[in-house]
Amino acid sequence: MSDTHSNNQPPAAWRYSGDQLKRWRAKADITREQLAAASNYSPDTIASMERGARRPMPRVLDVADEMCGAEGLLSAGKPFVNLERFPLRAQNFMEREKEATSLWTYEVSLMPGLLQTKGYARALIDNRIPPLDEDVVEERIAARIERQALLAQQKPTVGLSFVLYEAVLRAPQVDAEQLGRLLEVGRMRNVVVQVLPFERAIPAALVGPMVLLETRDNERFAFTEGPLVSEMSADPGVVSRVTERLSMIRTQALSPDESARFIERMVDSHE
Repeated sequence: MSDTHSNNQPPAAWRYSGDQLKRWRAKADITREQLAAASNYSPDTIASMERGARRPMPRVLDVADEMCGAEGLLSAGKPFVNLERFPLRAQNFMEREKEATSLWTYEVSLMPGLLQTKGYARALIDNRIPPLDEDVVEERIAARIERQALLAQQKPTVGLSFVLYEAVLRAPQVDAEQLGRLLEVGRMRNVVVQVLPFERAIPAALVGPMVLLETRDNERFAFTEGPLVSEMSADPGVVSRVTERLSMIRTQALSPDESARFIERMVDSHE
């Protein structure tokens, strides 16, 4: 299975919920300006939601439900639009991640979502052009932190291995709290954290991030990500090539103990 998310069409849940919002508002003779004032959004934002160009926010759906007398029919759309808390191109991977029994991750520039602190996540998510609505920022941060339950999952326990290129740790968003989080997670019995120093980088390490994932049904997936396009594939050839590349990188990375000492030295330099 291959899934490349390069389609910019808004999700169907946005378009359907937005259309229902517009129909109920018109039926109740509520103006867009009235709904905007009651829900604390601008009329232009409400219009974008009704067109499906923006995600109808839960607060808007609840306010509109009450104002229009929809008796819960508008609010009922919240679970469906909430599925879109992750960017479209990442959603398929997130669904597979929930089924994982093992996860091998390599990152070349950004801290993996499963290891991020709230502060680091906010620095990334809130730094967009055009900027995201504050509600969207908060929901995406919450969704990212919720994913981290995978680290401590017991039935089944998930084996997680992270290799981080040194550039990930040197980024300006990484503070002592984030480094401390890496050390904390690295002490978990089901988690391995390794650092690939600059001087040990090989060409295969500079191509980009990747994830190898195995599910409870013994399905194996390779996920690779670029600036504009992400791809998840179950093709055995693709999985094999990504496995080989990741294995080459791991042979050059510091051991878990050496990596912990490397990170500890960085913590000391932040103090």
